[in-house]
Amino acid sequence: MSRGFESRLDRELFILPLTIGTADIDENGHVNNVVYVRWLQDAGTAHWSARFSLEERAPWSWVALRHEIDYFRALKLGDAVEARTWVGDAEGARFDRFVRLEGPDGLCAQGRTTWCLVKAETMRPVRIPGEMVERLAAR
Repeated sequence: MSRGFESRLDRELFILPLTIGTADIDENGHVNNVVYVRWLQDAGTAHWSARFSLEERAPWSWVALRHEIDYFRALKLGDAVEARTWVGDAEGARFDRFVRLEGPDGLCAQGRTTWCLVKAETMRPVRIPGEMVERLAAR
């Protein structure tokens, strides 16, 4: 990934405020790398939940296939941080979700997760319906 990728102008930018707890801090005094992975998932889940009702989400589940994270600045306890996320283009059952983590001094980290849509009942991959991508991408 390049330093500081930008959101797509044709996609909704969904913003999720995040809280840094004491359990998120490692022995180096900053947010542990595992927390960043959780934040990628939290941002995607919050966006999904904001655009689809519980009933609409029930038949589906998302499975992470790959996480990629670039770290730029350390975050510490007390820092204000937010996740800015948007989706890429659907490719069959997969699409990439991008997340920028912004702290008090700007970009702290960025991540890309490749997600696969599966039927909740069978856990088998299924092509992402066009209307699903439209609702996640709509500006």
